Amino acid sequence: MGAVRLVVVAGTTETAAVDGISAAGADPELRVHTPSADLEIVDAGRPAPGSPVPVSPTGCPTPAVVTRAVRELLGPEALPVEFVDAGLGAPTAARVRDVGAAPGGDVRDPEPVPEAATVFERARALAPELAAPASGDGRGGDPESGPADEPAELLVAETIPGGTTTALGSLTALGERGAVSSSLPANPIERKRRVVDEGLDASGLAPGDAAGDPVEAVRLAGDPVLAAVAGLVVGCADAGVDVTLAGGTQLAAAAALARHAGVDRRLPLATTSLVADDPTADLAALAADLDLSLAAADPGFDEGDHPAMAAYARGEAKEGVGMGGALALADRAGVDDVAVRERVAAVTDRLLAEGAGADGEDEPAVANRGDRQ
Repeated sequence: MGAVRLVVVAGTTETAAVDGISAAGADPELRVHTPSADLEIVDAGRPAPGSPVPVSPTGCPTPAVVTRAVRELLGPEALPVEFVDAGLGAPTAARVRDVGAAPGGDVRDPEPVPEAATVFERARALAPELAAPASGDGRGGDPESGPADEPAELLVAETIPGGTTTALGSLTALGERGAVSSSLPANPIERKRRVVDEGLDASGLAPGDAAGDPVEAVRLAGDPVLAAVAGLVVGCADAGVDVTLAGGTQLAAAAALARHAGVDRRLPLATTSLVADDPTADLAALAADLDLSLAAADPGFDEGDHPAMAAYARGEAKEGVGMGGALALADRAGVDDVAVRERVAAVTDRLLAEGAGADGEDEPAVANRGDRQ
């Protein structure tokens, strides 16, 4: 397996607080901590002291658990990580790169991402640096991994509650297919469309008005994570760096932004079968529209006997934090699905036990994932 570096772009948007958009029982004060804790889990295997464990009220763990499980199976040195702060709303113990983003506003605001141009350009400039060869990037002296002076392939992921609604806003502003997934088993797509319609009215946009102007689409109808991911994709194209988008409809929206910025190179999209099989998302059609190479990993969560597996299998937390991309890497490295499921169960149990111990209660603190896929 050639050198791959995971880049998780993390941020927040006030859109996640819109009634009926996020997962049931949402607490906006806890939800704002979720991306920060996700980075800590992927990085160190646990949230920092005082950070809530991102688990839904129904018991479904954050997709960061799956990505962390794969890192543990492959060895962290085989999958190094970089984190980009694209509008975090709470501190994180993970080391992050700054692209000048503030937390995103409500997509119904006239200008939810006023600094979209700055975020886009800083992320664009950062892309070659993130891919630069470094010691411990998993290549060593293995000739199958390629020369040590070649840039790594970037596997770009996201974590932002409320992100499928802002993805829908950006897609609509660009004039692209308006379908996105949800963390909920029953996707509230019509509610999301009404929210986006309110936002477009407030911004003075009609569907398609931002075609060819991706920064404007994000500034008026998106979130700062989309601005950063799109900038990274464009920066990779500029520098000749291979990039795979590790996510579902949110990353497809970022790909749409990159296409409208003039990127015409091959763009792989690595997601989960949970998103690909969601009829309300219509991801295959969106990927075809955008000329994306779609791959969907099926980890067989319906075959597991752990509560976390049951939650994933019934359609909660279908994607996020690079879940689909991590599963694809595990498959590429020859790690079987049983091993992945066992490690996901182990990481989940560890987090819940540590969270309960930290709280001094029977149940861990819950940071609702909101509208993540």
